[in-house]
Amino acid sequence: MLRMAARTSASTPSGAPIGRRERKKIQTRQAIRRAAYRLFEEHGYDATPVDRIAAAADVSPSTVFRYFPAKEDIVLTDEYDAVLETGIRARPTDEPVIESVRQVSIETLRTMGAEARGELVQRVRLIREVPAIRGRTAEHTARDAAMLTGVLAERCGRPADDLELRVISAVILAALQEALLHWGESGRTTGPEASIHRAMDVLGRGLTL
Repeated sequence: MLRMAARTSASTPSGAPIGRRERKKIQTRQAIRRAAYRLFEEHGYDATPVDRIAAAADVSPSTVFRYFPAKEDIVLTDEYDAVLETGIRARPTDEPVIESVRQVSIETLRTMGAEARGELVQRVRLIREVPAIRGRTAEHTARDAAMLTGVLAERCGRPADDLELRVISAVILAALQEALLHWGESGRTTGPEASIHRAMDVLGRGLTL
């Protein structure tokens, strides 16, 4: 759920320079995503078929599916997919994992421009309103949980299938998702950072009320 709307630049979200071919791929993905969001806003998600998105983005339907295997992935996938993993790996190894995730999440949000934040608002709304996207979200979250478990296993020297690490990863990602959904449902009078801080604080004090 932390995978945010991508920004246009000559580098990855982590700041590493990229080549012309990869930059072209990013631009194509962005064009498809922006066209989709515009059409979803105008006509609704269910009333917007992939071929219409392709036409609006000036690509073929097969190109859309090459970048996004399912229509739901247009909403759920972007250039921030690796940010959480990269960011956590860059944090001090003796830092509590909740604090690492908090800092990476907040920093990612701080780097987002107005357009990316607008897409984030649409993404949260679509996840809330469209059952197919909510279902696909579960698959993405499972993938992210496996990634986070692997990073934590390397950090503490435990097996990658360690149950405690799996539980910790699942809980942290669920907290992030609920924080963003809560922010989207609460009128967005403030940025999502406040909701993420509150969610991480709940985990940090041991789920006590």
